[in-house]
Amino acid sequence: MELREYMRILLQSWWLVVTMTLAGVLAAGAFSMLVTPRYEATSQLYVSVRHDEADTASDLVQGATFAQQSVNSYIDLATSAIVLDNVIDELDLDTTSTSLRDSLSVASPENTVLISITASDENPGEASALANTTGEVFSRVVENEIEVADANGVSPIQVRMIQPAPVPEAPVSPNIPINIAVGLLLGLAVGVGIALLRSVLDTRIRSIRDIEQLTDAPILGRIPVDPEVATRPLIVHSDAMSPRAESFRSLRTNLQFIGAAGSQRVVVVTSAMPSEGKTNTVTNLAIALADNGASVVLVDADLRNPTVADVMGIEGGVGLTDVLIGRADLSEVLQHWGRRKLEILPSGAIPPNPSELLGSAAMEALLGRLGSRVDYVLIDSPPLLPVTDAAVMSKFATGTVLVVTPESTKRPQFSAALNTLHTIDSRLLGVVATKMPAKGADRALYPHYRYERAHTGASPDHLDRDTAESAVDFGPTVHATEIETPASTMGAQDSRWRIGS
Repeated sequence: MELREYMRILLQSWWLVVTMTLAGVLAAGAFSMLVTPRYEATSQLYVSVRHDEADTASDLVQGATFAQQSVNSYIDLATSAIVLDNVIDELDLDTTSTSLRDSLSVASPENTVLISITASDENPGEASALANTTGEVFSRVVENEIEVADANGVSPIQVRMIQPAPVPEAPVSPNIPINIAVGLLLGLAVGVGIALLRSVLDTRIRSIRDIEQLTDAPILGRIPVDPEVATRPLIVHSDAMSPRAESFRSLRTNLQFIGAAGSQRVVVVTSAMPSEGKTNTVTNLAIALADNGASVVLVDADLRNPTVADVMGIEGGVGLTDVLIGRADLSEVLQHWGRRKLEILPSGAIPPNPSELLGSAAMEALLGRLGSRVDYVLIDSPPLLPVTDAAVMSKFATGTVLVVTPESTKRPQFSAALNTLHTIDSRLLGVVATKMPAKGADRALYPHYRYERAHTGASPDHLDRDTAESAVDFGPTVHATEIETPASTMGAQDSRWRIGS
């Protein structure tokens, strides 16, 4: 992945990164508060070789060298049982030399004759006493037991405490600032790691960029999310001045520019899985095309879950299935909608064999008949993956529009839908992204203002077409196909740009 992708992932999961970072800081703070403080005290000893006034310079050098060599052995001696047993007796400690050894550390700077004895304890006074007593006992053991005295009772090695261990004022652990810094870094690292792991394991389509990586088909439209879509599904009709309605007009224009070779334009609108907004897309697209002067037939071919009749507010008991089995004539079931050149062919009764009906010669003949009499035939079909209805119908259509919902549709599902269309050699006209966010890098590209009417009062739907189009300024339009249409080409003059009109 590119750096931009990593940044996008982190921005999308910022709450997770922040939460884990705060959790790390809080955990480090709690740990620091719960841990018992420990204090350290250090005493320092000086090791030397005794000499007298008769010693020469050479003797002094040899003595110093001998003392340095001896110090390396004395480091281990300071924590041996011979020393620590005496320390336990003097301090009257209830412990063993093995346990006491864990509370002591002995070190010597390189090339010196200094020995530092550091004692650690939960009590600062006991830490100081342990370091000083260990140093004193160590000195006696070296001079009286290890380095045996000569005939005069004098040991050749002399160990003196040059720096007694003071009582420490502040604990050395826990180090709260360092612990919090470590907790912050660990929490940040865990948060970033989880965010990246979620992105790798999450197969949902996250953005328009994900769609473009999966297909070369153009993005025909980006329909913004509408929390009120259940109460006002036909936004192009109920609120024609809204930005969401403009996104459907943008989809209309892009579809017109792509067009379809030949005189018929029969378009199947489908999706990979249910609940991706295909019915809402096809119904609003049909109204937008009819608003532009095109003659449109909207066919509800979702014979398993028909919803077009309910959305359009018409009777759907008799329709497509009745025509296909010869029980009704097409002219008897087509229902005119509004004052536009828009007709609705509802699904009719739900049959036991939807795939067979939709893939029959009767269906092919019906679509050919409809395509020859109107500018556009839009077909609301079932999803591609659960059933084969959309696939068999797409063989009779001039193209297919695939609806996808970022943050919902999964990449394997979308790829499987594309493969299905490719296998049956169906022409994919483009992709419509629905329920796009109003904020963020992948927000829907539509103006963030409402268009003004030149005349107040009646809605354009209650005016004749010429009056309505002159009353509305549709404004600038941004298209995913990178075709920019100025405002003058929209509205009343938009029909001049339709391919094949």
